[in-house]
Amino acid sequence: MSPVLRAFLIISALLLLAPLLFPSVYYYRIGVLVLINTLSVTGMVVLLGYVGLVSLGHAGFFAIGAYATAVLPAYGIPPILTILVGAIGAALVAAFIGKPILRLKGHYLAIATLGFGMLVWMVLSKEAWLTGGPDGMVVESIDVKAPFELLGIKIKTAIAWYWICAVAVVIGIVLATNLANSPAGRAMRAVHESDVAAASLGIDVARTKLTAFIISAVYASVAGSLLALFNRYVTPDTADFLHSIEIMTMTVLGGASSVYGALIGALILTSLPQMLTVFAEYENMMFGAIMILTMVLMRQGLAPAIAQLFSRGRK
Repeated sequence: MSPVLRAFLIISALLLLAPLLFPSVYYYRIGVLVLINTLSVTGMVVLLGYVGLVSLGHAGFFAIGAYATAVLPAYGIPPILTILVGAIGAALVAAFIGKPILRLKGHYLAIATLGFGMLVWMVLSKEAWLTGGPDGMVVESIDVKAPFELLGIKIKTAIAWYWICAVAVVIGIVLATNLANSPAGRAMRAVHESDVAAASLGIDVARTKLTAFIISAVYASVAGSLLALFNRYVTPDTADFLHSIEIMTMTVLGGASSVYGALIGALILTSLPQMLTVFAEYENMMFGAIMILTMVLMRQGLAPAIAQLFSRGRK
């Protein structure tokens, strides 16, 4: 069975069976947030897991998609097209800033991407005439008294949004898996191992890094657009530094080299706070303990560790 087909079947089965465990409609909302985070983390897997680049400002691309969906309908652009426009906009911004900053390495690259995220946050907070300022804005395409329509279909409940986001996640993970097994994906992994060795094989290192950066930006933008449509409201917090750290943490926790890790990391860090409301005062402490144990006992993340356990069980 090909890796692409395997990914499609596994992820589809998990998302189809998950609602059987939901005791109430409220859990569909949590499921939607998990899936939106999964989509943005999948993009980070391409960047961090495939190429080995660290971005601490990835929430900036998430915010570009969210605000594109919130603002553009006021200018006559249908909501479904704003997702595409936001993705194209994020790709263009990634291509523009990626050429200079991807020449950097290590902590220099991390600081440069952090600066980009902070710049986006400042623009969204200060340009109140367009973005609503620090208080955010209501998505222009949505009438509070009427349900949102997507391709003529009225989307009224979190259940409907769960299935929309589930389809988006399946497509995103299948595309990322296909990329990993393509010549471009193998070139990315070669760059991850060594820039010098990859260049000696004839791989255009700069172009490969930029391609991964653009792809990850598009994933984040689409996730931001879905969140804006689902919440019907956006704020500059979507571009906040802590949001970027959250995306990075989900990626590392689940396993930066695995698309399955995107779902696992997003599931844990999105749903766990809902389950630990009784221990709200110790929430950060428990998160810290989970991360420490994961890095000490399972350095590659949860998904690769689980895969190794199954492999040992077969043997």
